[in-house]
Amino acid sequence: MHSETISQSINIVHPVTLSHGKNAEVWDTDGKRYIDFVGGIGVLNLGHCHPRIVEAIRDQATRLTHYAFNAAPHTPYLELMDRLCAFIPVSYPVSGMLTNSGAEAAENALKIARGATGRTAVIAFDGGFHGRTLATLNLNGKVAPYKQKVGVLPGPVYHLPFPSQDNDVTCAEALKAMERLFSVEIDVNEVACFIVEPVQGEGGFLAMDAAFAQHLRAFCDEHGILLIADEIQSGFGRTGQRFAFSRLGIEPDLILLAKSIAGGVPLGAVVGRKSLLDNLPKGGLGGTYSGNPIACAAALATLDEMTDANLQAWGPRQEEAIVSRYQSWRERKVSPYLGRLTGVGAMRGIELANADGTPAAAQLTQLLALAREAGLLLMPSGKSRHIIRLLAPLTTEAVVLDEGLDIFEACLQKLT
Repeated sequence: MHSETISQSINIVHPVTLSHGKNAEVWDTDGKRYIDFVGGIGVLNLGHCHPRIVEAIRDQATRLTHYAFNAAPHTPYLELMDRLCAFIPVSYPVSGMLTNSGAEAAENALKIARGATGRTAVIAFDGGFHGRTLATLNLNGKVAPYKQKVGVLPGPVYHLPFPSQDNDVTCAEALKAMERLFSVEIDVNEVACFIVEPVQGEGGFLAMDAAFAQHLRAFCDEHGILLIADEIQSGFGRTGQRFAFSRLGIEPDLILLAKSIAGGVPLGAVVGRKSLLDNLPKGGLGGTYSGNPIACAAALATLDEMTDANLQAWGPRQEEAIVSRYQSWRERKVSPYLGRLTGVGAMRGIELANADGTPAAAQLTQLLALAREAGLLLMPSGKSRHIIRLLAPLTTEAVVLDEGLDIFEACLQKLT
C-alpha cells in the first residue's frame, strides 16, 4: 500500500505490495500469486530472479560492490562495454557510456548531440516518452501528468505527429507536418537531433512507419542532424530482434538503452558512433554510480542469455500466442470494447475502444481491477490510458502465458 512516508505524487497502478517473484509470476505479502504481464514496465525480459543473473550479482558482490569508473576503471564496466558495443547491430565503429537509467541516458545523448553539432533544438514526437527528468520532460509528447505544474522547461523542443499504422497517422501526413515545421517554426540549421522510439512504449505500443523512418534518416544525413533511437523499452529482444530500429531499415547515430539491460538492476547506456561519443571534453561524461560493478555483472549475464537463437525463439513464440489469441477474441466477439492490436513482435498493446472508436478508458480501469482480482497484473498506456501493454517476460513458460491470456479473456467478457 502507499505509505504516508512516500510522496503522494507517485501514482500506484496496483494497490498490492509484492514480496517475491520467479520468472513471470509474483506473490504479494498476503501470499496471493499473480501472473506478471507488467514485467517491471519492460525491465524483466528475462523474468524475475533469473538464476544466471542472480548468480552473477552474488559473485560480483563478493569482489567489488562499487567504484566510480571515472575515478578508476573496473573490470565489469570494461567487459560490458566491449560486449554491449559488439551487440549493437550497426555497420559503424561503436562506443558508449553507462548511466543509471534511461532518462539519464537521454540527458547525456542531448549533451552529446549539442557537442557534436553546435546546435540546441530537438525534434521529438507526439506520444513519445523519454523520462521524468527536467530535460526529458520537455521531449515527452504528452503534458499530463508529466509536465503539469513544472514550469518553464529547457528547450527548444518541437514535436511532430508519430506516423504508425497503429494510430492512423500516415507517412505522408508526418512528412507534411515536418515540412511545415521547418517552413514556419524553426530553421533546420538550428536542429541538433531527432529523438524517436522505433516502437512507442507509453504511447501505446505504436510501431513507427518504416518508410517515414527511412525518409527521416535521409533528411538527417542531408542536414547534419543526429538521429537518436530510444530503445529503452523496445530493446533487448522485446520485438523479436536485438533492437527495434533494425526492422525500420535504418541505423541511428545514437541509441538509448536501459530497462531490460540488466535483469532489474538499475543501469542504462548511450551507445553510437564513436566519433560522436568522443567529441565532448574530458570529464564531460560520467557519473558516480554510472556503470556500477554489480549492475555491469548483471548486464553481462543478461547478454549471455540474449543470444540470437534465444531471441528468435522467445519473441516469435510469444507473438504467435498473443496474436492468435487476439484474433480468436475478435472472431468470437468476446467484448464490444476490444479494439486494435498494436505494436510488433512480443511488444503488443490491446486497445479498448467504444463502438464509435473513441477510447474506452473507463473500461480499461475496470479491466485492471478485474484482472488483478483474478491474479493477473496489467499495465495501461496510450494518450487516453486506453491501451493495455503486454510486457510478460520473454522467458514466460507457455502454460503460464496461456493462463494469463485466459484470465485476460475472462475479464474482457465482464466489461460493462
